[in-house]
Amino acid sequence: MNSSQIPHFDYIFTGTGLASLMTVYKMILSEKFSDKSILLLDQNVKKTNDRTWCFWEKEESIWNSVVSKKWDSALFANESFNRNFTIKPYVYNKINGLDFYNFVFEEISKQQNIIFLNEKVTDINELESHVFVGTEENRYTCNYLFNSIYTKTFAERQNKYPVLQQHFVGWFIRTEEEVFNSEEVTFMDFSIEQKGNTRFMYVLPTSKTEALVEYTLFSEKLLPQKEYENEIEIYLKNLGIEQYEILEKEQGSIPMTSYPFWEKNTKRVLNIGTAGGWTKASTGYTFKNADKKSSALIVSLQNQDFQMKHFHKKSKFWFYDLLLLDILYRHNELGSAIFSSLFRKGNPKLIFRFLDEETSFSEDVKVILKCPKIPFIKALFRVIFLSINLTKKT
Repeated sequence: MNSSQIPHFDYIFTGTGLASLMTVYKMILSEKFSDKSILLLDQNVKKTNDRTWCFWEKEESIWNSVVSKKWDSALFANESFNRNFTIKPYVYNKINGLDFYNFVFEEISKQQNIIFLNEKVTDINELESHVFVGTEENRYTCNYLFNSIYTKTFAERQNKYPVLQQHFVGWFIRTEEEVFNSEEVTFMDFSIEQKGNTRFMYVLPTSKTEALVEYTLFSEKLLPQKEYENEIEIYLKNLGIEQYEILEKEQGSIPMTSYPFWEKNTKRVLNIGTAGGWTKASTGYTFKNADKKSSALIVSLQNQDFQMKHFHKKSKFWFYDLLLLDILYRHNELGSAIFSSLFRKGNPKLIFRFLDEETSFSEDVKVILKCPKIPFIKALFRVIFLSINLTKKT
């Protein structure tokens, strides 16, 4: 096939994860890209319920039709206290992965200018006038590429920024007896054995007899599969749940790092999603951040002066995340104490605003002062020292 026969598109999306599908859906909604040819490439056809996304929101979003459950109260617990609290004016939302995929792909199927192909991307090569994309089956070119295929070696083969994983295994179970409070999400339960790590249980009850129960860690290394499941079994037993049916299982590992992935952006290639640093580094939450970033991207693409390599920039919240990750990387056992100090007496609504990166500096101080002082002061000096060294090298 010569170059004149290679199909050409205005935009190609390599990978159709959350960030790509959000962006494409918002392109459709905007009605500003109907004259652009768009190709989506992914080896995964997105036909399984492979993950669950949760986010808090004050008002209904454009994703409301695929929200399967909402809560307005939550529980935080550790070995010494339980705190039940309302999150109003926020509502905590749950979206099943398959519902989201079906929702977006149904809309994509109606667009004559958008094509999805089930192909594995093997090569991306940026040239001066276009980007070349190779798959196992075909070759394509485009004016601009949006890449969401995560390359973990970028973060893991460097030592300037700490890298942890939010890794988890979840069981969606059905019990014989009514044991769950269907109106309250267990946001974090640190009452389980920590074993030198940051470990907690996360429970999303969808009825009095059904819930997603996840064993979650913020740590550097993953565990053997059986260890996650053993801990879920112990937790359920401690809740008094003896008889239950496992309806579905899910598992995942989300990188938690302040590594500047956006520095890999170029004139014609923009990394998005986890590959572009869109994941909230300190918590691993992806949905809300991707929602905000994809909306900002849609606005930027309509700006004739927009330069893809300058799309992302650091903020004070990037710095806060770096401090927390520095602490947890060096002293992973401190996670329970840090989060417990926030939720023991802190204002939940302010904490959620802080995690949404919507607080003022004075509000930031109120949140940060709830945390243990000495670990953060030490981390502050380490990060300042790192910044000085990086400045000298550049």
